[in-house]
Amino acid sequence: MSLLGTVYLVGAGPGATDLITVRGAKLLAQADIVFHDALIDPAMLELCPQAVKVAVGKRCGKLSSAQEFINKRLVDAAQKYQTIVRLKGGDPMLFGRADEELSALQAEGISFEIVPGITAALAGAASLQKSLTLRGIARSVAFVTLAQASETSQNEQQALQPIANPSADTLVYYMGRKDAAKIAQQLIACSPNQGANTPVHILEAVSTAKERHWESNLEALAQGKADQWFDPSSPALILIGQALSTKKNLESTSSEIDNGLQNGLVLTNSRRRA
Repeated sequence: MSLLGTVYLVGAGPGATDLITVRGAKLLAQADIVFHDALIDPAMLELCPQAVKVAVGKRCGKLSSAQEFINKRLVDAAQKYQTIVRLKGGDPMLFGRADEELSALQAEGISFEIVPGITAALAGAASLQKSLTLRGIARSVAFVTLAQASETSQNEQQALQPIANPSADTLVYYMGRKDAAKIAQQLIACSPNQGANTPVHILEAVSTAKERHWESNLEALAQGKADQWFDPSSPALILIGQALSTKKNLESTSSEIDNGLQNGLVLTNSRRRA
């Protein structure tokens, strides 16, 4: 029997405490120690009153825990505790540096499990009541970030150039507040899928009581009209694409209606399934 504990990378979801998964909440209730991100709602930590709580968050432009230090803390904790939770905002596998933490655990022979969470893009779509995909308009979605590792040198950051114009119908930019105008300018200039009138929605603190919404188009964003609207203390999500338009053509793309389901066999109550 291994004397080492197990590390659980748990997705906390987009912000609201009750949007964490049932499995994630159960693990918090069982945890001996919890390493949590900076943006975790303090109310979520009430789900683990028995656990030691360690803040290891990263915030742009603020003093943060170095990733190598976080990796070491997880490895050290597994030698002392049986149930270790690494609580990450959104989903652990999206812009959460999970690979670096998992590599450190694997190198030491420490077992781990990944518990997915609701990422902010999906919570944003739910808040806006707009699908990120739309039949006949948008069949692809890209999640993008221009953020660079704060620990890397300036030369290394310059070498890590992000994809300027992702090829997708709907674009969702994480951590794009300081580059919002530049993002819009590049898309208007170079993207075949996005033009000046393409709808733009910006959500801050999505799914929480502090949620705010800005709505316009790429031209306004490129002109910097959202720059003064942003709250630097809140995480922002930028959603771009025709699927997000307030006016949508929801009619069938075909002039013929398929009555196959209507004319098909009707199941009796005993054979229906929810």
